[in-house]
Amino acid sequence: MSAFDPKRFGKVGVLMGGRSAERQISLISGNGVLEALRSRGVDAHAFDTGMHDLAALAEQKFDRVFIALHGRYGEDGTIQGALEHLGVPYTGSGVLASALAMDKEMTKRIWINEGLPTPRFTMLNADTDFDAVARDLGLPLIVKPSREGSTIGLTKVTEASQLKAAFEKAVALDPDVLAEEFIDGDELTVPVLGVGTKGANAARSLPVIRIVAPDANYDYQNKYFKDDTRYECPPPLSVSLQEEVQRLVLRAYLVLGCRGWARADVMLRKRDNKPYLLEINTSPGMTGHSLVPISARAAGLSYEDLVVEILATATLDLHPNAQWKPE
Repeated sequence: MSAFDPKRFGKVGVLMGGRSAERQISLISGNGVLEALRSRGVDAHAFDTGMHDLAALAEQKFDRVFIALHGRYGEDGTIQGALEHLGVPYTGSGVLASALAMDKEMTKRIWINEGLPTPRFTMLNADTDFDAVARDLGLPLIVKPSREGSTIGLTKVTEASQLKAAFEKAVALDPDVLAEEFIDGDELTVPVLGVGTKGANAARSLPVIRIVAPDANYDYQNKYFKDDTRYECPPPLSVSLQEEVQRLVLRAYLVLGCRGWARADVMLRKRDNKPYLLEINTSPGMTGHSLVPISARAAGLSYEDLVVEILATATLDLHPNAQWKPE
């Protein structure tokens, strides 16, 4: 990255912590981002949205913020809406795209409408005929809350008799629960950087990562706290297949209206190498185990350069000159 003047960013808030089930990870991500920005001379300050209210945020008079929040109240459009109201430019997707991407059901409906491959699914409730779901989607299958991340509340169901307990585990976290067809194959992830729209695109996919977790169980502990998981970047896949996955992820990012950065998870079906989109994260982790920094490094971007590039894309949904005026 070329030299830059850190003063042009002004006073920067790094929003971290929050109130979601991913608070602990957000604090690690936020502190990593904070240290990286300060190492580049940026006037960056930590702000824990789980400890301080919006009035305190307004009092800080930040010129822009880096959102290092994960999950609800940080990745779902709520904090983005507050920042729009305050007129503080922020990193990542806007209100609508953030809300859509956080909701796995709505994300999948949009992807299906756009002809993008994603595993078959159905929504569950207390009156669902679980045996019928197992027959329709096949076994094994995945049950998960619609609006949680980091595999929280997720269960891999191998017998129809396990479905009810899996549903109860997920519904305790979110009233909307989905059962999803299990795709047997490699788990891949691809970050995207940059501003993109449906008409004009300056966004780009970063290198593909293949995730090889112990016993194929990429759960919360293996994501963040253990060193047993292997991250292969580049993966042992043909260049043409990697490029196909990158194009698919970029398209998935664009049709949701994402911007700034994100990371999409993909399953590559073993029998025919067909990629299936699982979900997209609009405020991915930035910890020592996180995937976006690994992919960026393979593309020649250091952690510090990555953070600065993301910060540079901070913006608002509303046009900066769009102001209400009394008649």
